[in-house]
Amino acid sequence: MKRTPVNPWNWSLKLGYNQAEIIDGPSRQLIVAGQTAVDGNGAPQHIGDMRGQIGLALDNLEAVLAGADMDLSNIIRLGVYATDVDEALKNFDLMGMRFGPIQCAPPMTLLGVTRLAIPGLLFEIEATAAA
Repeated sequence: MKRTPVNPWNWSLKLGYNQAEIIDGPSRQLIVAGQTAVDGNGAPQHIGDMRGQIGLALDNLEAVLAGADMDLSNIIRLGVYATDVDEALKNFDLMGMRFGPIQCAPPMTLLGVTRLAIPGLLFEIEATAAA
């Protein structure tokens, strides 16, 4: 799979994502449901702690990817939902810690929402991956 960034402007690169990417040659695609800060039984974790929830949501995303023999470098699109966008952005360094070392900056949308499906959850991340 070949990835070609499309960035008519460079401001988004400072935030860790490309405006778009041309994806050539993927042979399979994985659509990942929104991953949140829940344990293996679906119970919410890190109540009231945005940073803890972002970290666990990313761990859960990586677990789903691994189940499909993929990793974060296979992600071609992210959708992020947060009940407090400002608080999420304060903790987006966690995203940079995961995606920066692998030089992956998939196109991303961050949306503020009034709540998520399970009370107490603050952050959710969905992904499309390809290999």
